[in-house]
Amino acid sequence: MDLITENHLLEQFCERVSRSDFITVDTEFIREKTYWPELCLIQLGAPKETAIIDPLAKNLDLSPFFALMENSNLLKVFHAARQDLEIFFHLMGNLPSPIFDTQIFAMVCGFGDSVGYETLANKLAQKSIDKTMQFSDWKKRPLSEKQLSYALADVTHLRVVYENLITALKKNGRTNWVKEEMDTLNSIELYKPDPRSVWKRLKIRNPNPRFLAILREVAAWREKEAQRKNKPRNWILKDMAITEIALQKPTNIEDLHGLRGVNSNQIIGSAGKEILEAVEKGIYTPDEKCPVVKKPSNKKTKMGAISDLLKVLLKLKSETHGVAQKLIASTEEINEIAINDEAEVSAVRGWRRQVFGADAIALKRGQLALTTKGRSIKILKL
Repeated sequence: MDLITENHLLEQFCERVSRSDFITVDTEFIREKTYWPELCLIQLGAPKETAIIDPLAKNLDLSPFFALMENSNLLKVFHAARQDLEIFFHLMGNLPSPIFDTQIFAMVCGFGDSVGYETLANKLAQKSIDKTMQFSDWKKRPLSEKQLSYALADVTHLRVVYENLITALKKNGRTNWVKEEMDTLNSIELYKPDPRSVWKRLKIRNPNPRFLAILREVAAWREKEAQRKNKPRNWILKDMAITEIALQKPTNIEDLHGLRGVNSNQIIGSAGKEILEAVEKGIYTPDEKCPVVKKPSNKKTKMGAISDLLKVLLKLKSETHGVAQKLIASTEEINEIAINDEAEVSAVRGWRRQVFGADAIALKRGQLALTTKGRSIKILKL
């Protein structure tokens, strides 16, 4: 088993596989104690050879690997690539390109929602994956043979999975569909979250714009601090504490200490002062620049039956085209279409419009109807 820990071996391997048509890529990482994922292993598979790179090896320079990731003539094949791409973007300042995500391709080819790698390996490569090593301590050295075998399997069988999916895509003519998905996955904005937008992830029970302005500023401070210290967000300040701070608007350290969810250790030194500055910034944000959360529309309740009807159409379209429902439209998008014919959602754009969106709007407008024939659902044009 090739475990690369030396620079000359990495350079030689990357030089050899750079001449391939494609390579398969996977990583092992841990994230329990950090904001950014800690890269522990890189697995690479070319059509004729595989290797594991140890990024924790002393003095190992990953530049040849990064050059490989940026080689525009070499296709990089991942499964469920989002987290891997986040790691590489953080380390490289750029995204690997071009890429192929077998999970998304499999959803387009009818393997269901968020299909797992072990399922694809079993169905397309006739291989079973032993997942007992999945939650290993990948940072600990030396790694066991069992760990290395598990890690290598993630790119070995992926070669066969990729080749089978490419064949299927050529037959069903959906290459352009997947290109749209890859363009979305390759959007840098996915991997550069705006600290001033992270407040939207919090559970918001108070729609008051002033409360939201303070919430936004304190959440943005926490995000920047978590990135700077490379620590999990909740190690800096818990969600509950941010909400309580925005509600109570503390003006001094004593007030801050007395709030629910605020750990004294989290606000010692400059942290407490910076939190109070964030609160003040939120308090004095001009009214017109305060965030606004849309109130739940009564239309959603009234449109429930239409949403249900659209979900039936979605299921029918998913089965007819062999595409995962989740990839075509989310529940929230269905609800938006039910409320608004001009909904700005992905389900009514691109290939999704051809498969589902156009008929969804037509069904809502009474231009289509659903009926049954035997055990099947049929579409009638009116």
